[in-house]
Amino acid sequence: MKVRRIGVLTSGGDAPGMNACVRAVVRTALHHGFEVYGIRRGWHGLIQGDVVRLQIRDVSRIINRGGTILYTARSKEFMTEEGQRKAASTCKFLGLDSVIAIGGDGTFRGAQALSKFGVNVIGIPATIDNDIGCTNYCLGFDTAANTAIECIDKLRDTMQSHERCSVVEVMGRHAGFLAMYVGLAVGATAVLVPENPISNEELIEKIRKARLGGFSHFMVVVAEGAAPADQVAAIIKEATDLDPRVTVLGHIQRGGDPTARDRVAATKMGYLAVELLTQGLSNRIVCTHDGGYTHVDMDEGLAATKKMQAMEMDVLAAMTGL
Repeated sequence: MKVRRIGVLTSGGDAPGMNACVRAVVRTALHHGFEVYGIRRGWHGLIQGDVVRLQIRDVSRIINRGGTILYTARSKEFMTEEGQRKAASTCKFLGLDSVIAIGGDGTFRGAQALSKFGVNVIGIPATIDNDIGCTNYCLGFDTAANTAIECIDKLRDTMQSHERCSVVEVMGRHAGFLAMYVGLAVGATAVLVPENPISNEELIEKIRKARLGGFSHFMVVVAEGAAPADQVAAIIKEATDLDPRVTVLGHIQRGGDPTARDRVAATKMGYLAVELLTQGLSNRIVCTHDGGYTHVDMDEGLAATKKMQAMEMDVLAAMTGL
């Protein structure tokens, strides 16, 4: 497999570290003498031929920026075989022999579909949900967690002053990895995640034990996939006569300058993605495992599932009093 022109795109929900990853792909590709083209607006942009050549100066001073300079979008057309054929035709017309796709599982399924038309693809996991089964870490998770922690720490100041109960909803889609991490970091009274559902009675008992322990303010962190925050607040109010205040952090968790961890991880993943292509490898997902960086077959990676670590559940039970 001879590599000459590489396309790079970001797709799905944006995640801090995407720009740093694009930078690494561009610099590594140019180091090997390849041409690099940025595909704007994800798979939609590939169908439309919305590409721009990238040079060193184009990725200068973006390692520290959140968001993505290539923009991102979801494409219903690309979900169809006809749309995928159009994207493959664009690659053929422009001479793009390889595409590096940065995003989550939806992005990878798009890359998987494109590979069936003869395009070499490499996936790089970037989602604040951290829910890609084949990798321990996804770009953006650390930054999103720190953003949520900073917000909750500030929120606790006013909750403590008014002796209130706060219910905070964090993102994560169907997974609770972000909520669990944030909940442990802020010392939450209770953490609700879809992987380990608790009954209403257990939730209320955690709050009661905290009150009996001398606390007059309570922090409940809820993963968006576990239950709606307003519903949780209603349950607490009915059982305790507290007047919980609901805060949905929402898309603020996707923004902000990436942390050092995300910048370095993005740089290493972007570098490895290009190196795999130089080795003649395709249809791979770059991932982390046992503290290092590696890669897996894309079909196998998409079939993998990620479970919450048992230790995290045990630590949470000990920290929240049950």
